[in-house]
Amino acid sequence: MVRRRPPGRPDRAGGSGRLTLSDWDEAALEVFGTRAADFVGKIENWMKNIHPDDLAPTLSTAERAIRDHTVYEAEYRVRRLDGTYGWVRVRGRATYDEHGEPVRLVGVGWENDESRSARDALSRALRHMSDGFLAFDDEWRIIFANREAERVLGSPEDELLGRVPWALPATRRIPGMEGRLRSAVDMDEPASFDVRMPEGRRYHLRLVPGPGGRTLYITDVTQKRRLQEERQAAERAASERAAHVAKLTAALAKATTSRDVVNALAPRVLAPFAAVGLLVQTVEGESLHTVGAVGYDDGFPSSAEGLSRTSRGPRWAVVASGTPLFLSSVGELVAHSPDAPELPVRPGHESWAFLPLTASGVTFGVCVLSFDRPRLLTDDERTLLTTITALVAQSLERARLYDAEHTRSRELQRGLLPRDLPSVSACTAAARYLPAGQGMDVGGDWYDIIPLSGGQVALVVGDVMGHGLPEAATMGRLRTAVHTLADLELPPDEIMSHLNDIVGGMDEESYVTCLYALYDPTTRVCSIARAGHPPPALVLPDGSVQFPEPAPDPPLGAAEPPFETVELTVPEGSLLVLYTDGLVESSAREMDQGMRTLAGLLTTAYGAAAGEGGARLDLEHLCDTLTAGLLPADQQAADDAALLVARLHATPEEKMARWPLGDDPKTAGLARQHVREQLAAWGMDHLIPATELIVSELVGNVVRHAKGPIVLRLLYDTELICEVYDGSLTMPRIRRATDTDEGGRGLQLITALSRRWGTRYTANGKCIWTEQDLAGAENPRDDPSEALARMFPVVGDFAGDLDALPFGDQEP
Repeated sequence: MVRRRPPGRPDRAGGSGRLTLSDWDEAALEVFGTRAADFVGKIENWMKNIHPDDLAPTLSTAERAIRDHTVYEAEYRVRRLDGTYGWVRVRGRATYDEHGEPVRLVGVGWENDESRSARDALSRALRHMSDGFLAFDDEWRIIFANREAERVLGSPEDELLGRVPWALPATRRIPGMEGRLRSAVDMDEPASFDVRMPEGRRYHLRLVPGPGGRTLYITDVTQKRRLQEERQAAERAASERAAHVAKLTAALAKATTSRDVVNALAPRVLAPFAAVGLLVQTVEGESLHTVGAVGYDDGFPSSAEGLSRTSRGPRWAVVASGTPLFLSSVGELVAHSPDAPELPVRPGHESWAFLPLTASGVTFGVCVLSFDRPRLLTDDERTLLTTITALVAQSLERARLYDAEHTRSRELQRGLLPRDLPSVSACTAAARYLPAGQGMDVGGDWYDIIPLSGGQVALVVGDVMGHGLPEAATMGRLRTAVHTLADLELPPDEIMSHLNDIVGGMDEESYVTCLYALYDPTTRVCSIARAGHPPPALVLPDGSVQFPEPAPDPPLGAAEPPFETVELTVPEGSLLVLYTDGLVESSAREMDQGMRTLAGLLTTAYGAAAGEGGARLDLEHLCDTLTAGLLPADQQAADDAALLVARLHATPEEKMARWPLGDDPKTAGLARQHVREQLAAWGMDHLIPATELIVSELVGNVVRHAKGPIVLRLLYDTELICEVYDGSLTMPRIRRATDTDEGGRGLQLITALSRRWGTRYTANGKCIWTEQDLAGAENPRDDPSEALARMFPVVGDFAGDLDALPFGDQEP
């Protein structure tokens, strides 16, 4: 049966019929373009109206369906009665006899012009679309290719049909193409990826799988990808520049000195720009001063130093103009400055970037970057270098201010500390002051050695917490106060009490610690008092280390006197090590651990010295060893540190003489006799007259105005010391006597005959002492005859015999 419409569609002709090849109704005749009079019922009657191009595939389809006993379905063109061709679609099957031979075809047919026109329109659209388009069957064979696909794949459609897409000449070298296509079908979802064709162009492939086959869209994205890559490269470059600037900014923020700035700049500009040399110079007066140079031979910085402003060359040209100068070759350099007396040319340096250092609108220097080959920098590179130089200029300006302030601060610090340690017989010493690693402010750490009477010496170390001028001022006031109190010959605990009052009376709040040690070489007793300060280290001659610790008194200003004093009897040659907390304590190390480290370093140093034939340990070398071990140079210290190392010496017995004296009038004569005998034994006969006068006056005053017990002591080392002890606390006073007064000139006489004199309290009373130069009477000042003549003008015939003078010690 043949129908003029497809199932479900209206019958356009309004009729239908059933027939075999020998029985067609009028509708069938009209659909297949045959008049009833012309129909003879043979297969040829049907075939003659089929379009010649469609006949062979139509017959092939029919024969296959008859042979395979399957449904026959075909679409082809037939000639209509008006001579035109139209599309029909048929569907049916053959019937067979008992022998299996086909008897007739039974089916339906309908006109298909509208559907075919739509498909043709779609085909034409696909054929001429701008993107490539391929359609495949279930076996991946190409069943359709448009013109763009033909162009991209380099083959016409008839050569593409029936072939798989990954085996084409244009695609067979694309890695992984088959796998990607099959994977998309296996996952039953669209897939997209880029490929590069042999001619170098890039295409985006989009595969869309479907139940009736699959399609592949091919889009030329060469230009799009190039623009994307350029944009990404630009974004990446911008990001890298920003990251580079950020890293440099962070590094420069940590730089405090000008040298720190150069050290931070060099690794962040040389390697990233493939540069081989860096020179940073600043204007100092009328010449250029080299701040730092990297990548040049040792002689270059000195040769580049001091270039005068009158010289012509690229460096001064950049300073004068404030604009960068990029010279891509030696030829450009010579062309720019043909008469320049200096050219920064060195082997391996063949192009340069001269960059001005400008801050606050003032160009104060130049940064020179050199390359090992002729090189023309890109605009991006020039922009980045200009940005970097601006950051460096700001950091250098800040560092220059820091350097100036740092220099002034260190000069102030040095002015507040002892320039040279005094030379005393009681000890030999060495000291170190190590400022904190960062910051320009002065610290409050100090140390001191103060010579006292009787060969005694005071060793002091203190710490005002913090940094800055207020702390330095407080340190200076306290150091002066310690000197003043020490000169009063007060014991350590009383000195600490007075310092506590001074700190407590300050307007500003200060955290101050201090340690005061008084050493008497005649008794080898060391008295120590401290306020909130780390204990000293005592190193005995055998190398053992002790930390004598008085009761831990609070810092000055917060303590409640009295302070505790510890007295130690110290063997000859022992070391006393005083220090501030900055030497042993840090954020990474507790003070106890630091003190153990200090003890270990001292023991090791003593052992090493003992191993060198018993050589005595050099104190300067020991200070270097301790500071290097406790404060390594590669670690920045957060606090100042002071170190004072003293080797304590005892006064030999043969240089001391001591006599108890009575309190009767003959005591002065006996004292003179002891002096004559002892000075003669010491070979100091030239000091006998002056010393007799001094001793007579001191002992006579004690006998008349004080009380016993009375003791006379003579010491000598670098000077001769006379000491008279008594049990009274009353101090002698100088008074002015007239020419006719018979008394009142004793202390004036002592002042004339001695280098200096004074008094000090003792545990049982007081001591009056004098010091004389060992040169003695060689100095006219010490001639006793002249001194007596000045003090006693009525005496005209003094012949040098003191026992003949009326000292009041003879019996009436």
